[in-house]
Parts: sequence; structure tokens; C-alpha cells
Amino acid sequence: MKNNNELAGEYDVVVVGSGAGAMTAAVTAADQGLKVLVVEKDAQYGGTSALSGGGIWIPNNHHFKAIGGNDSEELAWTYLKAAVGDRVDEKRLRTYLTKAPEMIAWLEKHTRVRYAVADKYPDYYPHLPGSLAGGRTLDPELFDLSLLGDQLSALREAAPGNMLMGKIAWTARHAHKAMSKSRGWRLMILWLMLRYKLDFSWRKKTSSKRDRRSALGNALVASLRASLLDRQVPVWLSTDFRELVEEDGRVNGVVVERKGERLRIGARCGVILASGGFEQNQALRDKHLPQPTQVAWSATPAGLNTGAGLEAGLAIGAATDLLDWGWWAPSLQVPGEDRARGVFAERAFPGAIVVNGEGRRFVNEAAPYLEFVDAMYQDNQKTDGKSIPCWAIFDSKFRFNYAMGPLMPAQIMPDSRLRKEWLNTLYWKADTLADLASQIGVDAPGLEQTVQRMNGFAESGTDEDFGRGGNVFDRYYGDSNVTPNPCLAPVSKGPFYAMRMHAGDIGTKGGLLTNENAQVVKEQGEVIPGLYAVGNISASVMGTTYPGAGGTLGPAMTFGYIAALHLAAKA
Repeated sequence: MKNNNELAGEYDVVVVGSGAGAMTAAVTAADQGLKVLVVEKDAQYGGTSALSGGGIWIPNNHHFKAIGGNDSEELAWTYLKAAVGDRVDEKRLRTYLTKAPEMIAWLEKHTRVRYAVADKYPDYYPHLPGSLAGGRTLDPELFDLSLLGDQLSALREAAPGNMLMGKIAWTARHAHKAMSKSRGWRLMILWLMLRYKLDFSWRKKTSSKRDRRSALGNALVASLRASLLDRQVPVWLSTDFRELVEEDGRVNGVVVERKGERLRIGARCGVILASGGFEQNQALRDKHLPQPTQVAWSATPAGLNTGAGLEAGLAIGAATDLLDWGWWAPSLQVPGEDRARGVFAERAFPGAIVVNGEGRRFVNEAAPYLEFVDAMYQDNQKTDGKSIPCWAIFDSKFRFNYAMGPLMPAQIMPDSRLRKEWLNTLYWKADTLADLASQIGVDAPGLEQTVQRMNGFAESGTDEDFGRGGNVFDRYYGDSNVTPNPCLAPVSKGPFYAMRMHAGDIGTKGGLLTNENAQVVKEQGEVIPGLYAVGNISASVMGTTYPGAGGTLGPAMTFGYIAALHLAAKA
């Protein structure tokens, strides 16, 4: 490898990473008149943002107000303080609440990014003061991929689990209508399928099964990349960040590896790290995260987020926080796929339960995914390792009506059409609960007692153990046609199914500690001049909580916007 100690190029700003936070920072900085370079280690751009739902949690946003919604900064502050507590500096929290609505309004005015209010998507903690039953989570509008031109092939493809039938783009609003089986959902799905099927000219042009329309996180990334193309901001792919360059206590560049050569890139105004967390680094997982923990359980791409930015920050004295937390999400390992699949909405569908090795429930299955995995870890300690993995249990009626991971409803995908290698690896099947328990190593009497108790709850409509279906968040993905509780139905009709769920994640939550300007700080709060961090490389402004859908991307984009403005003002 060639080692070039000479300055290989100089920019005002170098942004490390190409996810939503990174590209928001880059486009904002470019519009302040700064010369910007984006560097990405992978051969594709978009990072985990391209695989995400793309939602952003933006309290007091203009879209909600436009449809008559009632929100305010102070109402959101009441909610955030109740959720986050004193775990995060109040200046950072206040700055987020002030700047988040400004950020999205600016993006929509100046770039190709477009959002709409997610259909009545409630805050994750509806029992807390200041929470709303909808309006704070925004959902990306569909984006026409033809606008990317020759940059389309480098866009990281959407996760199959985020698409209808694994290939058709749909928004979170479409998905909610289908999953809750709201009025007109069948016609909506038929229309989406026909629109995809009849787009012959696109597939002939691209020779691909990729939908012309992108949605969710893929649409967000595509619209940001198109906005960078409008500004002629270079994005260097296959460019591996190695270290920060510091002179006289100030960060003024980076060292990267590109095309077999080690290069030093100058950054006159500063460096914005937006390179993701460390979930793909087993050594760092073992060092910081609760045990057991495995890279294979993460729903993020293999080798993408390995903690290089974290370690570079530590090397120059940066402080850290929340390293023992992840953006937890239970996950399934699907044979043949290169990463685990997060299990999000399916846990709320009526007729499925989750049990530990004793065959007993330990959490409200419909709870937010961060809290669900946190409960897995807590119960794992109480049961001497019997909750990781845990097991989703459902019957043939559930199997016919609902999806679970890659298993589409049997009315669409009967067992005869499922891949043979999935049986006894992804799912287990038996005619009786006792036989199923024997196959998966779960206590049979415990499972049968749990199912019997849950069946009683389904009849009464009240989960006396964990309150499933008792709040607006649980019911968001419940079946609106099921009464008296849209999240509860009996598990009674064989054959019975089981699927193994791990303590997975969609990224790590802890990282470099930053102030309200997204500047990286040292242990005593002293700023490291010229160094900013946004997204999962930084310690989350949400602390140990997840206030609402989009609680990851919303702050990443907002602090990317803040970092660019602050850096430009100091320039």
C-alpha cells in the first residue's frame, strides 16, 4: 500500500459516512458556500439509513400543524423530560426540540427531501405526560429513482422486510393500513402490485427487479443523494476512514485508504463524523454491551459499522457515553441472508405470544422494540439464561392471516411454498404445543399454561399480566377487525409454529459525547476544535429511551444540520 503523507486534497468540510445524518450535514454545509467532500467506506452509499424505515421524530413540525394538529415545544419538552429524565444534558435536548422542525422545513424548501405525517403513528410512551397519539413521526414520500441517473447502482438497496412482497415500495402509511387491515387495504395492495407490474419500461431500462419508486429510508437517502448531485458535492465510495489529523489541538483533516493508497485529506473548517456505531465489531460488543451479544444478531449490514470513528475519537481524548446501550430490536436469522431481520410490527398482531425457555411470557409483546430487548436481558438474568433466545409462538389461524418475519400469511404463501431450508432453522412446526415445546427445548407444561392463560385474556380483552393492547401504541399495529382487543386472539388451532428471536439491534446507541452544537467534547466538557459527530457514532440525545418512531434518524439529521451551520458560522 502506498502511504501518501502529502496533502492529497483540501476541502472546507470532510463528512465521514453517507447515511441520512451525513448527507444532511453535507448538503447544509454546501448551501453555506463551503467546499464539501463525503467519504464512505463501502462501495454503496446510504449506510443503515437506506435500510431503515426512514421515519423522523420531529415534535412541533409544520406538517402536523398544517393538518390541524396541536403540538408545541413545551408539550414536547414535558414528554421528553419524562422519558429521558436527567440522562442527557438539557441544552442538547432543548436544542433538538428547537432545531428539529427548523431542519426539516429547511430541507424541504431547499432540497429534494419530502415528508408527510405518518398515519396516526403514536409516541412510544403514551402513558407519559406530553405524549401524542400521532403527528410527531414523519414518513418519507415516494421518490423516483430515475432522478439518480448513473448513481442509482451505488444506492444500497432497501431491506426486503421493508417492501411489499420483498420488492414493491410502500410507505409507512401503506404498511399501517395493510397491517391493521383498515378499510380498503386489499384494494390498496392490489393497486401497488399492479403499478409495479405494469412498469415495463423501467424494468427494461434497468434490467432489475428494483421498483422505480423508493420508499422509507431508501427514499430519504435517494432524495439526499440527488440533492448532493444538484450541488456537485463529491461522494467518494470505497474510501475507508482511518484516523483524524490533529494539529495544535485542532482537527483539520482525515487519513483515508482509497484504491490501495493511504491519503491525507485536509478539512480547513472541520470534520463531521457520521460513520455509524460499532455493532459490527464483536470485540467492542464484548467490551461494552450486555451479554450475551453477537454481531450476527444485528439487523445492520455485515462489516459496515465497526467503530472506526469511535476509536479515532478516543485516540485524541474524546469523552463517551451510553456505550452499554444499543438501539435494541428483536431479530430473526433467515438462512441465506447476510444480516438478521428486525421484528417490529409483527409482535403486536393478535394470536402470537413470546415466551422464554420456561414457556412463560416476560413482557408485553407489542412493546417498543428497545424496551422489548431490554426486557429480554433483564429476564435472562432472572432465569439463568433462558430468555436469549426467546420464542414467538403462534397457531395456524395466525399463520393464515398475518406475517412473521419473512413468512408471509399462508393465504399468500402457504407452507408448501416456503423454502425447505427454513423448516427447523427459521421456524418449527408441530401438531401439538407439547411436541412444539419438545422441538425447541421449551418447558412444555409452562408453555401450555401460558397459552391457556393468554386465551382467557383474548376472550376478556384484557391482558392481566402485561397490559398488551391497552394503549394506543400497542393498538397501532393491531388488527382493527379483532375485538374486544385488536392485539389479542387465542392460540388454539394446530398446527402450531415457533420462531427463535435474538437480542438484536439496529445499531448501537452510545458513542462520542457531544454538546448542543454537535461538537465532540473531552471528559471535562472541553470542546475538541474542528470535530463534530452526529448519528450513531455519537451518544444519543434520547439517552436510554426511544420516544418515538424516527428517534434515531431525526436527531442524526438535526444535529447534522446544526453541525454544518455551526461550522460554517465559525468559518
